[in-house]
Amino acid sequence: MRKSNWIITAAIALITLAGWAWVARPVEAPDWRGQINGFSYAPYQKGQNPVNGDKPDLALVERDIALLSQHSRQIRIYKSRDEEEVPRIAARYGMKVMGAAAIFTDREENAREVQRAIDLTNKNRNINRVIVGNETIYRGNMTAEELIPYIREVRKHVHVPVSTAESAAVWLEHKELVAEVDFIAVQLLPYWENISLADSMNFGLNVIDELRRAYPGKPILISEVGWPSSGRTRVHAEANNVNEAIFLRHWLNLARDRQIDYFICEAFDEPWKTDLEGGVGAYWGVFDADRNAKFPFTGDIQPLPNWGLLAGASIFLALPFSLIALSLLSQLKATGRVMMAGLIQAIAIFVVMTVHIFTAKYVTVTALLALVILIPAVILLFAGLLTEAVELVEILYRRRFERLAEPTRVPHLDLANAPKVSIHVPCYNEPAEMVIETLTALSKLTYPNFEVLLLDNNTSDQSLWRPVETFCETLGPRFRFFHFERVKGFKSGALNFGLRQTASDVDIVAVIDSDYCVDPNWLNHMVPHFAEPDVALVQAPQDYRDADDRFKTMCYWEYAGFFQIGMVQRNERNAIIQHGTMTMVRRDALEKVDGWAEWCICEDSELGLRLFEEGLRAVYTNHSYGQGLMPDSLAAYKSQRHRWAYGAVQILKRHATEVFALRPTNLTFAQRYHFIAGWLPWANDAVNLVIAYFAIIWT
Repeated sequence: MRKSNWIITAAIALITLAGWAWVARPVEAPDWRGQINGFSYAPYQKGQNPVNGDKPDLALVERDIALLSQHSRQIRIYKSRDEEEVPRIAARYGMKVMGAAAIFTDREENAREVQRAIDLTNKNRNINRVIVGNETIYRGNMTAEELIPYIREVRKHVHVPVSTAESAAVWLEHKELVAEVDFIAVQLLPYWENISLADSMNFGLNVIDELRRAYPGKPILISEVGWPSSGRTRVHAEANNVNEAIFLRHWLNLARDRQIDYFICEAFDEPWKTDLEGGVGAYWGVFDADRNAKFPFTGDIQPLPNWGLLAGASIFLALPFSLIALSLLSQLKATGRVMMAGLIQAIAIFVVMTVHIFTAKYVTVTALLALVILIPAVILLFAGLLTEAVELVEILYRRRFERLAEPTRVPHLDLANAPKVSIHVPCYNEPAEMVIETLTALSKLTYPNFEVLLLDNNTSDQSLWRPVETFCETLGPRFRFFHFERVKGFKSGALNFGLRQTASDVDIVAVIDSDYCVDPNWLNHMVPHFAEPDVALVQAPQDYRDADDRFKTMCYWEYAGFFQIGMVQRNERNAIIQHGTMTMVRRDALEKVDGWAEWCICEDSELGLRLFEEGLRAVYTNHSYGQGLMPDSLAAYKSQRHRWAYGAVQILKRHATEVFALRPTNLTFAQRYHFIAGWLPWANDAVNLVIAYFAIIWT
């Protein structure tokens, strides 16, 4: 292990530690040391759901009220059914209770709930107010005209003030409702109004002032006021633990100074509300569902109290991967190694923070389902990100490319003894003028010893292949034309047929697509590499001459990324992906592996993999020696991509024991890595589609 690698990882670790410390820096807010006016309270514990008929555990209710009595003298309940013991327990701790009748759409149940509220109020002297319905009009369960009889019924039979809890907009719209209540109980929740934390206090004061102007002399109670500690951002309103603490500290001081009557929403987190209000519904408590305080009311607020543990976990998670990566990428300059170590550390931070956020939430069955689906997707995402990063930094920051074939370093070629090359041009239903242009370019090759086999397979329209046949005759005996029908194996079948027709003295078989115009020096520059006896494959990049519109320009740059970055990187480890044009193969090697695979629609890449399995070597140049044509439409582009992706899966399935085996195989580790990494994007695309459907269903 190089000393510089340890220095780099240590430096990244220190930067990571500093970053965590900066994120976790304390936040100032005004202290609060007084009593809280009141808490909203629902007597259901973690794991309980009143919607499912769960009943309060009285022993735990007493524990809750004992805790709340240390901070306040009042609580607000939301219904009388199942909560009739709460006032009695609260009385033992000297606490007042604001009673309630829960009003929904079931008229018979509403009548029973109203009677329960009346009986409970008259039975318990510590119930000092009653709320009939909570946001009943706002939710659309009833109109004001329908709710008013319930309010009248309660007022008629109890001797404490009665109201209903609604938003400010409902109160301002329904003056007739105000006339029926003893006080205005308004819900003040800036988060749901998309108000930022900075504007939340002014928002609250404006609501109160507007109600006072509209209904002078009418008592106003803030029946709910609070801020969630978790949930999605609503425009300017960010839900997190720090914002909840800051909001409540400011509010408590403001309410004391302005003598505002209020109930904090709410005492404890209620995970069961997730099904009613989304994820944010579970996180309005001052205490969490385990009855632990979520933040202090004095001193600085810590955004991440356990930040040291998180920092250490992210550093130690990244450390072994960084050292392994830097050791394997020993040819990188220091800048490249820093980038790789930094990326690995960033991924480790993401993983640790994700685990932290997930474990800090109340996990539901649906959340677990999402996690199960997302884990493989995230693993593939990071795998793809790392392979792309390795590819990029190796191109940008590698000290030197030792195996790249460059035109300035072409081995000497004895033209008098040049090995014979057979150039195979498979063709199927192609325009005659395009194929003739390809043949014309081939006729201009300066290499002295070659033949050209035009392999027209399965083209039924004679107007396409007859002109090509005639043109071949004009080019002399080097150019041979073959037309055959009902060939099996498509392109690979045609190439195998061509191999059988190849002259006996041919040493090298070259293949180009029927739309390629080659450089006259192509063979002169590439053939000399076969002087090395273990070289079985020599490959030049695909290139294009028709990037004449925006669509094709985008295609061109995407293709160039593969041939100018990915293939150059793979070549350093003898792991290029052979592609079916501008490729040259030693004939005896091609015959040894039984030619082109007719079962595979990506017969070129499959052949390259078989040659590597034989322990043979490939040579790659990123210099262009020929240009072809790109897909003319998105449909043609999609068809091409389908063939590449489908063929890649075919190859990986057939060669799985060589590529994926944990034991040593005929392929080197680097070759196995590059073949998996090269086709990883196809798997990512498939997973992305699954995740997209899942996201729609989830939404």
